[in-house]
Amino acid sequence: MRILSETVADGVREQLFAVGDIPGALWTPDGGDGPRPLVLIGHGGGQHKKGWEVVSRAIPYVRSSGYAVAAIDAPGTGDRPEHPEIRRLVALLDERRAADEPAGQAWPDLCETVAAELVPDWRTVLDALQRLDVVGAHGPVGYYGLSQGGEMGIRLVAQEPRITAAVLGLVASPWLAEAAARITVPVEFVVQWDDTGEPRDGALRLYDALGSAEKTLHANPGSHFRVPMFEIDSSVRFFARHLGVVPESGGR
Repeated sequence: MRILSETVADGVREQLFAVGDIPGALWTPDGGDGPRPLVLIGHGGGQHKKGWEVVSRAIPYVRSSGYAVAAIDAPGTGDRPEHPEIRRLVALLDERRAADEPAGQAWPDLCETVAAELVPDWRTVLDALQRLDVVGAHGPVGYYGLSQGGEMGIRLVAQEPRITAAVLGLVASPWLAEAAARITVPVEFVVQWDDTGEPRDGALRLYDALGSAEKTLHANPGSHFRVPMFEIDSSVRFFARHLGVVPESGGR
């Protein structure tokens, strides 16, 4: 891992890093020493590692619970080079959306193309993060991801035994049912009841497919981009229950 820059603001240290050619960001308590729980955050489609939906979760996890929090850019986003196949598929989806035509095979193809690189990248970055003194090799790991972050997260959590709790949601892809069935860790699953892009019927089937003995459905009225802010507080409490809280944080 190469640290590219470091800043501190309001008690939170932000370090931009690269693991090979994978760019990422790490947030930790300023002055925090020793190992602590780690939360990985997956960003939404077309967003990046420092998008609002990432930072708005990362900062409360650091301040409230003393966690280390990391995010990486998905292929073709943020500081990554342009990805021709992803660009082609996104353009095709935009054309079909503009013509009010169904996405067809282009949508699952896009998800598979991103996941083929992103899931192995996450596992590589997790290896590197656990070699840091401020994270440690044996602490609990959580994952947070909605929308594309949920699509990729279901695949990652199903494969990665180091992840012991996850907040997932805003995803209804039927092709994820088999992966969801392999997830056995506690899950908080977020659904927007009026989400036309990821319809609730499909999202509820995916929730039902989860193999977790402990899983909680959080369904709120509104569209895909109207997840209530109080869901951030709920995710803080969820991770505190399952990952613990670092005493120095004075968390909840």
